[in-house]
Formats: sequence, structure tokens, C-alpha cells
Amino acid sequence: MDPSSLYHMLEDAAKARASTLAYRFKKDGQWVEWTWAETLAAIRAVARSLIALGVKRGERVCILSRTRLEWVLCDLGTVSCGGVTVGIYPSNLATDCAYVVRHADAEIVFVEAAGQLDKIRQVRHDLPRLRHVIVLDGPGDPGEGLLDWTAFLAAGAQVPESERVRRGEELAPDDLASLVYTSGTTGVPKGAMITHGNLLFVGWSAARSLYLAERFETLLFLPLAHVFARLMIYCCIPAGVPTTFAEDASSLAADLQAVRPQFIASVPRVYEKIYDRVLTAASRAGPVRRALFHWAVGVGREASERRQAKAPLPLGLRTRLALAQRLVLHKVQAAFGGRLVWAVSGGAPLNKTIAEFFDACGVTILEGIGMTENTSFSHVNRYGNNRFGTVGQVAPGVEHRLAEDGELLTRGPNLMKGYFKDDAATAEAIDADGWLHTGDVAEIDAEGFVRITDRKKDLIITAGGKNVAPQRIERILRTSPFISHAVAYGDRRKYITALVTLDADNVRSWARGNGLASASPAQLVADPRIRELIGREIEERNQELASFETVKRFHILPGDLSIETGDLTPTLKVKRRVVYEKYRAALDALYAD
Repeated sequence: MDPSSLYHMLEDAAKARASTLAYRFKKDGQWVEWTWAETLAAIRAVARSLIALGVKRGERVCILSRTRLEWVLCDLGTVSCGGVTVGIYPSNLATDCAYVVRHADAEIVFVEAAGQLDKIRQVRHDLPRLRHVIVLDGPGDPGEGLLDWTAFLAAGAQVPESERVRRGEELAPDDLASLVYTSGTTGVPKGAMITHGNLLFVGWSAARSLYLAERFETLLFLPLAHVFARLMIYCCIPAGVPTTFAEDASSLAADLQAVRPQFIASVPRVYEKIYDRVLTAASRAGPVRRALFHWAVGVGREASERRQAKAPLPLGLRTRLALAQRLVLHKVQAAFGGRLVWAVSGGAPLNKTIAEFFDACGVTILEGIGMTENTSFSHVNRYGNNRFGTVGQVAPGVEHRLAEDGELLTRGPNLMKGYFKDDAATAEAIDADGWLHTGDVAEIDAEGFVRITDRKKDLIITAGGKNVAPQRIERILRTSPFISHAVAYGDRRKYITALVTLDADNVRSWARGNGLASASPAQLVADPRIRELIGREIEERNQELASFETVKRFHILPGDLSIETGDLTPTLKVKRRVVYEKYRAALDALYAD
């Protein structure tokens, strides 16, 4: 790793590829392309403007926006002049935004447009240190301390280029680059202090773990407030890989078709939804096409198993695979654009069944693991050395070992500096020898592949003394096309139960074919036929679980879990305690004799 800071990494990479494509984004319905030279010029302008607004070395700057080019410009402009980027999820409520801005002592906030600006206006009275709000899309109001994007960039004209360069040249690996706030599934979010060195290291380590080529392109749709998405940005810059920004979450399917990326990074939920869509389409096909689909996937599975064993494909299998590809499998690959070489999955466990299915269809998903505290990267499967059901081998430059109780510990240059304003929590997370306690209970096989078996804090211990990992049950239940979310329960209880929510589209389609076309969502939830459908789906998936893990009873919730209702974190993890308390009566009823 030659660069000593993100400033140096960016300057070196952009100058080396000045005229080549860096980023693509949609504006007014048309795709727009920026070169590295254009991108570098814009980042420099942002840095000068932040200096003009009084941003000092180490000062925190918040960004409240969806994933888009300006997010990256603001981030790299901030860190290039010595500032510290603090991302805020655009799905956060106003009070959550206020907590991050206030805790970070931020004096400047970038907001995307009117909707995000309204959140800051609601809590502005509680943010006495906030001096400037810059609106990416929309008008400013100097009397209110609001600057539009054009006025913000104009402010930097008074700052000499030599001052920007001086600021950048002074930066070192140990300087703080970002505060990344954890999602807060169990309490108040904590701000992980991520340095320039942390981000440079994970970009370097990930690039050496994943198969990248300059001809590759990626489509980015993960929230940049999460360090997983930032990792992909910092990995692609030195590799010269262009990044296209998805227009928004609702356009992802269309954007995949338009961009046709060679690789993507995603959380498991996206793969689950595509998997459900493919299987639902196959189930609705006629008997001949349905049989052809299952034959083709079976051939793909046979080839996948041989690849896993690193065995050659016999001529007969190669012939059948070519036919399966031409007749069926290319349609599954088309859901990802048709050119995907690999995909990486992180942020939550990926169901092994889904990974095996897509590999059989010619879509390789490399599962990895990381957490905010280790800059979102510690392990990943490799292209050509991928083992389903594991998070792969340890990343280059990272150490790992198991504690006496089986907890996975990691150590290396990816480890955060600590939690901002919270030495006690830092000491709890990182021991005296520098090992980060991940909270994941794991197994490491002879070849170094890591399998996560459960979470220490989420572990369910039944009345019979059996240890049960709720995430495993939930992942398996979510493979049903009719179940959107599942929350397992049963600590100190006689058996496992689950709260489930319905997949609205697939349940509505099933209802139309079964005499329930006019039923309202509330009527569907209460209808015995829907309950019978979900019961069959759960019973089928119970076959994949040990007897003490199986779901004995379930309750269908009236609506889906969401960020807005407080049930999910911004990264779509279930706030287990919140859900348990909200539906306490329903859970207790599942254990009534």
C-alpha cells in the first residue's frame, strides 16, 4: 500500500487514468459519464469549499443522502482536506439524524433534497453547533444557513489551490477519515472511528481477494452510510474499475439490465428476492417448461458440485450443461444483466440454499463477512475457491482465531481506532492484545474456511437446554416465496415459534388463483387458507432443521417489518428486542396450552 492517505490514493489513481470512465449516473432520464479527470476536479472543488466554510482538520461533516455521485464527491472532498465523513442513512427518522449530528459534533451537513432537509429542520433547534446545511438538489436560503450546491461550490473560489494541497499532503494513515455509526439493533448507535489507513488497507485487501479487471464495471446500490458500500468505492478507485450508481432502490432490476455489470456487492435480501422471483415464475409455468427448468437446474447443480470438488466436467456433462444454458439458465443470469462474473454478499448471513441455486444457474455469489468495527472486511470466499455455507478464508493481512467459547476474533490494520466518545465500549470490543471480539460463534476448517454457527448475543436457549441460532431458522423460512420476514423466538421456552410477514405480491397472486381476489390485506392475514398456505411452507422448511430448531407454531403479523415502523435497522437487520416487545401478546399466545 503505497499511498499514505485517501487523498494520495485518489490523486495518484485519477491522474493515472485521467481520460477513462470513472462514474456513470442517471440525470433527467439519461445516463451521464464522468472521467477520472472530471471527478478529481469536482472533489478538489468540494475540498476548497469546505475549507472556505471553516472545516478544520478532524472536524466532522455529515452526509444525509441516498447513494449517488455527489455522496462520493462530498466524502472524498471531506477526507481530502482533513475532515471526517459521517454518513447518515436516508431512511433514518429525524430524531435518529439529530442523534448522529449531535453526537458527532458536526457543524456542516449535506442533505440530498427537500425530504431530507425537512428532517434537519425538524430537529435544528436541538443542534446548536450546526452552522451550514448544503442542499444537493434544491434552493438555498442564506438566512437559514442553507446553501445550494452551486453557491457551495462558488464559496471555494477564494481558497488557494496551494492550501488544499497543503491540507492533503499533511494527511497520514492514522488520521481519522470517517465516523461510521452502527445500526443499533440492541441500543444506541456507536460511532466507529475509521482511519485513512483502515480504508486504504481494506481497499487493498479486498482487491487482492476478489477478481477485478479494468474492463469490469459494477453497479452500486448499497447505502454509502454503511462502510460496506464505501469499501467497494475505495476498492474500485485504485483498480480503475468504473462504478455506475443505481437510480434508486425501485429501479434496481431495470438498472441491472441497462448496465449489465460484471460484479456487484449486495446484502442477502436482494439475492433472496431474485431467487423468489425466479422460483415463482418457474412454478407458474406449464408442466413442460417447469420440468425443463428443474432439469436444467439439476444439470447445473451437478456441474457446480464437480467445480466445488475441483474435478473436471466430463464431456457428457459439458454437453448437457451447454444445452441447459441455452434453454434455461441464461434467463436466470439475465436477471443480473447477463454479464455477471461474480457477486459478493455481506452484511448478514446468506442462505446456503440460495448460494447453491445461483451457482447451479451460473451466477457465482461469494459470501464474506465484516463488521463496522473492522471496516466491513475480514473474510471472503474467492472466485475459484468458493465454499457454500461459509464466509470464506481470512483476508490478506488479517489475523483470526477462535476464543475458548468459539467466538471469532480478528486483528489487523482493518481494526477501527475505537468508538467515538466511548472508551468503555471500545475496551469491551477490543481486548488488551488487540483482538476484536466479533460476537460471532464460528468454526474454522483445515483449509481456513470459516463457518458462522450463531451469534452470542442472539442465541436462543430453549427450556430443554438446546442452543438455537435464530438467524439460521429465519434464513430458511425466508426462502418461501410467500414469507417476507421471519423472527424466531423461544428463549427459555419449550419450543421454537416464529412471527412471519407475508410477501404481498406473491400472496396476492396466490389469492387471485384461489378465490380470494377481492380480499383486503387484513382479510388475507386472517383467512384460514392463507394460514394453511404459510403452515405448509413452514412445515416444508422445517425438514432442513434439527427437531429442536423446528418452528412448532407461528403468528402472521398484520403488516411487513420496516425501517419506518422501527422494526428494522437502516441495514435491514431485525431489531429483535423491539419486535419481541411490540408483539409480546402474540408470542405469549403461541405458548398457551
